[in-house]
Amino acid sequence: MSDKQKKPQKLKARLPRGFVDRSASDIRAVNEMTSKIRAVYEHYGFDPLETPLFEYTDALGKFLPDSDRPNEGVFSLQDDDEQWMSLRYDLTAPLARHVAENFNEIQLPYRTYRAGYVFRNEKPGPGRFRQFMQFDADTVGAPGVQADAEMCMMMADTLEALGIKRGDYVVRVNNRKVLDGVLEAIGLGGDDKAAQRLNVLRAIDKLDKFGPEGVALLLGAGRRDESGDFTKGAGLNADQIEKVLFFVGIKDYAESATQLAELVAGTSNGGEGVEELNFIGSLVTSAGYQSDRIKIDPSVVRGLEYYTGPVYEAELLFDVTNEKGEKVVFGSVGGGGRYDGLVSRFMGQPVPATGFSIGVSRLMTALKNLGKLGMDEVIEPVLVTVMDGDVEAMGRYQRFTQQLRAAGIRAEMFQGNWKKFGNQLKYADRRGCPIAIIQGGDERAEGVVQIKDLIEGKRLSGEIEDNASWREARVAQETVAEAQLIEKVKAMLAAQAEDRKRAG
Repeated sequence: MSDKQKKPQKLKARLPRGFVDRSASDIRAVNEMTSKIRAVYEHYGFDPLETPLFEYTDALGKFLPDSDRPNEGVFSLQDDDEQWMSLRYDLTAPLARHVAENFNEIQLPYRTYRAGYVFRNEKPGPGRFRQFMQFDADTVGAPGVQADAEMCMMMADTLEALGIKRGDYVVRVNNRKVLDGVLEAIGLGGDDKAAQRLNVLRAIDKLDKFGPEGVALLLGAGRRDESGDFTKGAGLNADQIEKVLFFVGIKDYAESATQLAELVAGTSNGGEGVEELNFIGSLVTSAGYQSDRIKIDPSVVRGLEYYTGPVYEAELLFDVTNEKGEKVVFGSVGGGGRYDGLVSRFMGQPVPATGFSIGVSRLMTALKNLGKLGMDEVIEPVLVTVMDGDVEAMGRYQRFTQQLRAAGIRAEMFQGNWKKFGNQLKYADRRGCPIAIIQGGDERAEGVVQIKDLIEGKRLSGEIEDNASWREARVAQETVAEAQLIEKVKAMLAAQAEDRKRAG
């Protein structure tokens, strides 16, 4: 046998499942969108906060390690002190930890917003990624539902700031206390009914997908889909099903509020939930937010084991075409609610909190569908070409580049192999550079530069049939004194912008 070591195999470049690389256009679109969201939050008096990507695993709530390692929902590792740390699952649990850890220093109510990536150790699928961005706003230390009402108004204002017009969105509001009151009223109160309550809530959440008839089946014995698969139901009787369907079928809350109050009368907190919904409805209406913007809607089900009071969801109402070519309503792009128990886990005392989260990637998709995002022009850099490699010449090229940048013009000096000048123009063409700056030895001796309008040159090159005509035309190229460089480049860029405008 040969003792020679095997040649190491070339490393294969591969992207981990459930993760994506982001292109320049996507990054610019996200930056454009988040800057508009941030402006609204700042206008409401919220301040930024940043927490680390990692938290101790027990701080993330129910996603705890098993005997070997955490593997339920989170990406985790064990530190050198044998403590488990996990990539954050959302932005709310880290906020709760931050508030508890700095409780004596922060000013309550604490109003903050955060944007950043969160991570889910779940099976990826179409449109479902293991890393995605959220943009949250929260108020900690405000017990009154006026804080929830403000969140709903801020969500509506945010959508409009992003160019989504009224009629194309609605912020729907419900209350977890009312939900619990309805379930208690039909005999599903108490810890021993927890599993059945969860099945009922999951059935309600399918209202948009299956309609009242499908939900009725899921509330009862079960539902068989078109493929023949059977989903076991919650096992309610006809009277119980009727009351649940009445609740989730409320279209005009004002007309049904009295009947709803009667349904939850005598339950532990259903009546309080109805009062809170009425209060939120009154507050937002007084502030000019009618039901076409913020609507009380008992069909909203969010955070089954998370929220403790009002819950709200921002839904886009316009149609989009899915991957099957079907017209579907775009649906939810964010939501939130009151979570009075989360900070209290660390404190041993009640700490009220409410907030909402925007799914940045999903909302970005919606805005692109509406033509409201990524429409801003990105002008590629002016290219300063390199004709000579001596120190003096390089210094001049770099000076031209810095002068352009100082004048607010995006510019770069060619950094590749300068000895093949044709490759520099090929690079400019592939990059989409609008202008090339050229100075060889003759131009340098005369103190001038050639400025080549690459956009106009490309257009006219199709109209000139032979090289002789091209040489005679000297298309879209001018020679100017070095001192006139900035002025002439600005004029060329302005002419190009005017051409694009005329072309539509």
